[in-house]
Amino acid sequence: MYRNQAHMLCILIALLSIGSSDVRAQQPARFAPTHRNVAYHDQHESQKLDVYVAKGDQPMPTMVFIHGGGWRAGSKNNVPTWLKQGVRDGRYSVVSIEYRFTNVATHPAQVNDCMRAIQFIRHRAKDWNIDARRIGVTGGSAGGHLSLWVALHDDIANPEAADPVKKRSSRVAFAISFAGPTDWSLLHELEHAHPAYRQLLGYEPGTAAEAMDAKKKKSVSPISFATQDDPPIMQLHGDRDNIVPLRHASKLDERLRELGVVSRLVVVEGANHGVAGAGPKVTQKSQAFVDKHLLSEGAGKR
Repeated sequence: MYRNQAHMLCILIALLSIGSSDVRAQQPARFAPTHRNVAYHDQHESQKLDVYVAKGDQPMPTMVFIHGGGWRAGSKNNVPTWLKQGVRDGRYSVVSIEYRFTNVATHPAQVNDCMRAIQFIRHRAKDWNIDARRIGVTGGSAGGHLSLWVALHDDIANPEAADPVKKRSSRVAFAISFAGPTDWSLLHELEHAHPAYRQLLGYEPGTAAEAMDAKKKKSVSPISFATQDDPPIMQLHGDRDNIVPLRHASKLDERLRELGVVSRLVVVEGANHGVAGAGPKVTQKSQAFVDKHLLSEGAGKR
């Protein structure tokens, strides 16, 4: 009798072991960087990036992710699900960058870090099997602002620089912004209660727009750098966003269209500032934009 019970117990343990193995097999592999905390500059400990290398025989197109958080919070660890899936599917690699927050340094530290990171990625492209011609950038909120700024600003490559990284191009193939602010002149027209707009420029929360330096407001605004040779731009914005008014997106869209730049504005009805998490319909639109401007034949040739 005891021998039969022991035999049945062994069978039960074996079945449970097989079942748990099946569950583990069905779960997606843990998403971890191929290269973690790679320093792209030496001015501050935050100037690091993570590289998620997609498997491919040829150099891979790459998406650069810039996180949000009011330019003073957030983390490069929080890579969006749709970008993770792109890596898992072997469609593109992802580089997620960290940058200095406003409690360390104010504008232009954040945009300078992002531009430097793009140059550094190109500098290390062969090491990471990256196609340096096909690099797109995306982010939400503050990350959307920084993505647009990088995409619309002129190339900062300096062929005469002693630093080899500075010789590389900072241009990207396109940008996708989720609820990113574009124009600080709108602080004069619409309520912007969030303190981050002022803190980014070194002002105390509540500072009147009229009291803020006009040159700083122009310099921080991506719309200031819009020109005819800019890459395609996509913006996704909720019509109930009470942190970054929809007018930021519509005004930039109007300006880009006037210049003849490819621009797509997706207004998500009923969505607030968290439009990046509004569901698969939103991310499907962003992925389609990536397919067209990063993965299609001829993408990146400008």
